[in-house]
Amino acid sequence: MKDFSLEIYEALLVQALCSGYQFQTFEQFIENPKNGKVLVLRHDVDRLPDNAYKMAQIERNLGIEATYFFRIVKSVWEPMIIQKIIDFGHEVAYHYEDLSIVKGDYVKAIKHFEYHLSEFRRLYSSKTICMHGSPMSKWDNRKIWEKYSYRDYGIIAEPYFDVDYTKTLYITDTGRTWDNSEFNIRDRVNSGFDLKVKNTYHLIKLFKDGKMPKNVIINTHPQRWFNPGLNWYKELIMQNFKNTIKRLIVMRRQ
Repeated sequence: MKDFSLEIYEALLVQALCSGYQFQTFEQFIENPKNGKVLVLRHDVDRLPDNAYKMAQIERNLGIEATYFFRIVKSVWEPMIIQKIIDFGHEVAYHYEDLSIVKGDYVKAIKHFEYHLSEFRRLYSSKTICMHGSPMSKWDNRKIWEKYSYRDYGIIAEPYFDVDYTKTLYITDTGRTWDNSEFNIRDRVNSGFDLKVKNTYHLIKLFKDGKMPKNVIINTHPQRWFNPGLNWYKELIMQNFKNTIKRLIVMRRQ
């Protein structure tokens, strides 16, 4: 199996199940966290909603519920695909980037947020949201909540504000790797864990060997996960190029 393939993604989920982990959506984890070992699958759908659909199918076949945060740009906002993912039993919510889209105008940004949140709620009663990092933008989309409150819109949680990461391990495939501090611009949390994950094979072994903590959130970006073939190699090449650019941005901001 190649890393970052749908095949190895399924193997990861199977191992987590075999290791006794219960799966919850992000909304469920916030409202009614289960006792015992819990794994939340968070998917940031930045591109290629068809890939999100394929991942959702794998999860549905395993009896797993996950959370999908969709951007509202034209290439991602596909209501028919989103509805199919909802029908599988998954949570769907807004991957917001309003401040970046309107270039830092807070008044326009909150109006933009209100409208697109209402669009999501035509399909699903979304109660959570999640920031899109917009790595090439100078605006951090989370800053909008310095002037407004998402709780005024019936939102119960945002992953970067409402999870105690000293008790919950957060790992992300940002940069098409699990150890990505060199080119991770905004997808960072203050973690209470010092656990380095080399690749998905290593992640599977950590679950198998009982070395993962009780609560885990895994964030994946579906556009990075393909079965072996042309698209798999294309994503590998493009991500390596993007990582070079991101690494330079991180160095400049330090």
